[in-house]
Amino acid sequence: MYHLTALITCLAIALYFSTSILVSRARARYGIKAPATTGDPDFERVFRVQMNTLEWMPIFLPALWLFAIYLSDAVAAAIGLVWILGRTLYVVTYAKAANKRGPGFGIQAFSALTLWLGATGAIVWRLLQG
Repeated sequence: MYHLTALITCLAIALYFSTSILVSRARARYGIKAPATTGDPDFERVFRVQMNTLEWMPIFLPALWLFAIYLSDAVAAAIGLVWILGRTLYVVTYAKAANKRGPGFGIQAFSALTLWLGATGAIVWRLLQG
């Protein structure tokens, strides 16, 4: 069973959902009517946080699950939690100032890369082992 990875998946979905709420609130605060996505730099940063999180979900989630299946549920979940913490830092810092987003981005990118490399390595190893 992959209970820990499933929990991290639910937390990642909750994080993404929270970015949707932040965009909705920013639309009201800055007077940006849908479907517009530009008009105020403060709104645009919040919107980019949501879109960037969406862009990373198809990288993170398959890598998370493949790592859990081929290596370890607990380790996948731990790395996944680091990804969520990195994304959270990214959300908070980017919403304040675009030039402050680097550390959060780096943490989540490294976490996703670790999951992907680990999963890919384990899959190749098993293929070679027959």
